[in-house]
Parts: sequence; C-alpha cells; structure tokens
Amino acid sequence: MSSPEAESEPRAGPDLPAVAPQLRALRRRASLTLEAAARAAGLSPAHLSRLETGQRQPSLPMLLALARIYGTTVSELLGERVADRDAVVRAGDMEPTPAGGWTYWQAGSPGRGMQALRVHVPHGSQGDIVRVHPGEEWLYVLSGRLWLRLGDTTHRLAPGDSAHFDSLTPHRIAAQDPDGVELLFVHTLLQSPTAALCLGPTNGETP
Repeated sequence: MSSPEAESEPRAGPDLPAVAPQLRALRRRASLTLEAAARAAGLSPAHLSRLETGQRQPSLPMLLALARIYGTTVSELLGERVADRDAVVRAGDMEPTPAGGWTYWQAGSPGRGMQALRVHVPHGSQGDIVRVHPGEEWLYVLSGRLWLRLGDTTHRLAPGDSAHFDSLTPHRIAAQDPDGVELLFVHTLLQSPTAALCLGPTNGETP
C-alpha cells in the first residue's frame, strides 16, 4: 500500500502559514516523538520534520492522516478556531483550502466524531494509491462523474449517487470528467497507527 510520503506535495509557500507550528504543537500534545508520529503516518522522521518546520507543505491526505493520529481534525491542524460548535455551518463561512492539488471546504463543526468536507477533485490528479484504515466513509457526488474502486470492483458514480463503505476495504477514487468532480465526503475520526485516507493527489490513472 502506498504511504502518504509517496505522494508529491508542494514546497512551502504562503498558503498555510499556521500549519507548520501547529503540526509540532499537536504532536507534542499527543505525547508522540517525531519518530513515533512519522512511523504511524508512514513518513520518514526527516520528512515530518520538514513539514513541522515549514520547508514542505503537507498534502490533504497527509493532513488527514496526521489529524487521525493526533486525535484531532484538519481544522485544528490548519490553526482554525471556532468558539462554539454550532450545529449550522453557513455557506459564507466555508473557506476553500487547497492541499495537494485538491480543494476542500469544511462542511461541519470541528471536534466532532465525524468530519464533513466538500471536496473538489481535479481530473488527472489520481493514480495507483490505495487506502486501507479503520472507520467508515460516505460520499455523495454533487457534480461530475467519479470512479470509485472498492476492493476488486470499480464503480462509476454520477451526480446524485452516493457510497457508504467500511474503510478497511481497499479503496481509491478518481475524477472521470475533464472538469473534475465535486463531492460531499464524511469520514469517522477513528485513530489508526497506519492512518491513510482515500483523498489525495496522484498521477491520473483511472481506478
């Protein structure tokens, strides 16, 4: 199975200035050494150190993996703070965040047992990256068409289609259309020493 480190991510830039110190702070809060956290995330200690010092910008699957390991959410990794966990998230409050070629919007409150995202998956950003981890995932296609590989079976999902599956089933997704695909995505925040999610940039092959 491919690890988050096997995926390419951009060098550090001004996009996510709060990520680097937040990654270190949350690792220490979880009482994990650099070596232990890197091993759990499938990274080398040197690679995680570069993320923590801002020399590299983490991709979305790396953020999701580290959030799972540290028992937190992508929102907290990004340094976002919400005073109260309101039940309603207004459209105007959903700020787009680019990560590893993908764009996502927080569609739920931080600190919950599930994390809800609205995600844009560009065409040509997927490849042979298979994910296996504890938990459940649910996705709903808003626009575009999606390839979903579950185990040995490939599904083609159109707008209005959804999928709900055990994350221990090997899985990966890809956008079928040139304009990409937009989807709602919900996953449980179960911690896993081999945490890796199906969201992530890869090399454009169909499942």
